[in-house]
Amino acid sequence: MTATPPPGLPDIDPEIASQLLSDKLGIEVTDWTPQRMVATMPVKGNLQPYGLLHGGANAVLAETVGSIAAALNAPEGRITLGLELSCTHHRAAKSGFVTAVCTPLHAGRSTATYEIVISDEQGKRTCTARLTCILREAVPGGH
Repeated sequence: MTATPPPGLPDIDPEIASQLLSDKLGIEVTDWTPQRMVATMPVKGNLQPYGLLHGGANAVLAETVGSIAAALNAPEGRITLGLELSCTHHRAAKSGFVTAVCTPLHAGRSTATYEIVISDEQGKRTCTARLTCILREAVPGGH
């Protein structure tokens, strides 16, 4: 993720921050507002055996931006937890970067659902994902 996380996210324990899957995959959040989150991810290093972007990497990218968006939109005192992720892989990406654009479909008090469109450098849609998060009360002193 970016060196500077979007404002409004909870502080992350430094030990946990050094082990984030999003960092290992090279995901970088490049733009964020409550209505739109954008992130990029390199294809290189995230391949499956046929030399194509791994579908699981798409899922991690989608869940990363959707979860951050849900956290930014969550009511005060609530945390977000992924409930369901669905990914449809439309075409292969073989090189360069993919870009995820996340927009809310529903941002409620107890659930939030986001559409994430992932495209290659030519602007061709490679994956469409939908993430639903549950929003629950934060437990004092922990999650």
